[in-house]
Amino acid sequence: MLNIAVIGCGRIGQMHARNIARHPRARLASVFDVDAAAAQRVAGALNVPVAKSVDAILASDSVDAILIASSTSTHADLLERAVAAGKPVLCEKPIDLSLARVNQCAAVIRGTKVPIMLGFVRRFDPGHRATRNAVRDGTIGELHQVVITSRDPGMPPVAYTEVSGGIFRDMTIHDFDMARFVLGEEPVEVSAQGSRLVDPKLMDRLGDYDTVTVVLRTASGKQCVINNSRQALYGYDQRVEALGTLGLALSENRRPHEAQIHKREFTGQAAPYLNFFIERYAEAFDAEIDAFVSAVENQVAPEVGFEDGRIALMLAEAAIKSAAEGRVVRVSELG
Repeated sequence: MLNIAVIGCGRIGQMHARNIARHPRARLASVFDVDAAAAQRVAGALNVPVAKSVDAILASDSVDAILIASSTSTHADLLERAVAAGKPVLCEKPIDLSLARVNQCAAVIRGTKVPIMLGFVRRFDPGHRATRNAVRDGTIGELHQVVITSRDPGMPPVAYTEVSGGIFRDMTIHDFDMARFVLGEEPVEVSAQGSRLVDPKLMDRLGDYDTVTVVLRTASGKQCVINNSRQALYGYDQRVEALGTLGLALSENRRPHEAQIHKREFTGQAAPYLNFFIERYAEAFDAEIDAFVSAVENQVAPEVGFEDGRIALMLAEAAIKSAAEGRVVRVSELG
């Protein structure tokens, strides 16, 4: 059994703790949060101890690995400390909101053999993975274009938006990773446009966008179009399609069930999409934990690692620059 401690007991930390607790080859060793009440709620629900501190977790012989689900500003520091302690780590994205800080972290951990996994959970969604596999195995021929749609059902709380780092770093970063996952090639150019349509006053105050479109191009000319919105009243919209010379692979939205109602007045009435990311990607979150456990057990590098997180943030920075300056930005400009 792999003994995993969870640092951070907010919404996503609670979910990870539950998933670890019921994994057949893992054990939830302890939880910790600077909000002691939040940690106690999770610990009480899952019958595990609350760690006294992060230092106690890092020093504990009964903790084999760490899952970081605390606030983004703590990720890089905790990741460095986990690696220094020799503890394999699964860290939620992003590593940090600052590319300079992520590059500094990369220098600190360079050469480590400690497994580091980044929480780009959408790679583990069965439909998204099947779409990527259809590209890799040649089912759809030579890939020409990828289209990623990712729209939230509504604006996040203002307090969250204020510290999120903006839509490109917070929301689109998942899609940048998915683009690389499906394309199989690194984007070399980024073109982005942003609008303030859902909550213009808030977006003006924060210098952010709530509606964006991004076009990525690889050196061979393959394209990826990403469209994001902070408000889709019909539900959490998550689709990935890949167009090739022999056909199309498409990963669609998920519903609680696939029943449809057909009547004289309408056809194809179906249940709403699953509510939000924890529900929509429930299978993927389970598969993510399983992949982390397997990587540590087999002493191999996780499929999605630190460098994937760094490159995704680099693409986000390129998109921010493109939207601000109204031009195509070459990724190489960011170093």
